[in-house]
Amino acid sequence: MHFYQRLMDMREDHDKTQSEIAAVLNVTQQQYSRWESGMYQKPIESYKILAVYYNASLDCLTGLVDTPRKLNQ
Repeated sequence: MHFYQRLMDMREDHDKTQSEIAAVLNVTQQQYSRWESGMYQKPIESYKILAVYYNASLDCLTGLVDTPRKLNQ
């Protein structure tokens, strides 16, 4: 699985729209759509924000592991 496919999976698992996640990241829906489709790579800072938002580890968000680990907060 490509890392950008994981973005869509996580978003859908949380019943969120691209527009909702784009707002969390302070980008347009179009920009987020490009990241999710793999057209452009997302900056690491955006992954950090999503990790906190989804309470999931970066290794899960990037597709290194399939089972999400909760963050220690």
